[in-house]
Amino acid sequence: MSKSFVEITGDVSQALGKLREAVPDAMQGFGALSKAAMKAGALSALDKELIALAIGVTSRCDACIGFHVKALIRLGVTREQLMETLAICTYMGGGPALMYAAEAVRAFEEMSPKD
Repeated sequence: MSKSFVEITGDVSQALGKLREAVPDAMQGFGALSKAAMKAGALSALDKELIALAIGVTSRCDACIGFHVKALIRLGVTREQLMETLAICTYMGGGPALMYAAEAVRAFEEMSPKD
């Protein structure tokens, strides 16, 4: 059975909503950290999302892969940028990273607009 990154991100989003209700201050703090860290500066927002995806791949986090691929698509990532990032993940993370790099490709293909 294949996993669906649309379903994964939807399910995690619902669970995050419950966390926002239960611990709003902590979640607001995390949101502020995310916004500040991902703000374009010396690195573009796209570069920062590629880094975040690389960490998600090498950490083997399906939800991270889904959320960051979705953000990358919104920012206009090219397939070539994605693939080069995944090559670095594989280089640094070996075989396990390669398996999750393949998952990131699946997420990109699933979440990209269809022509």
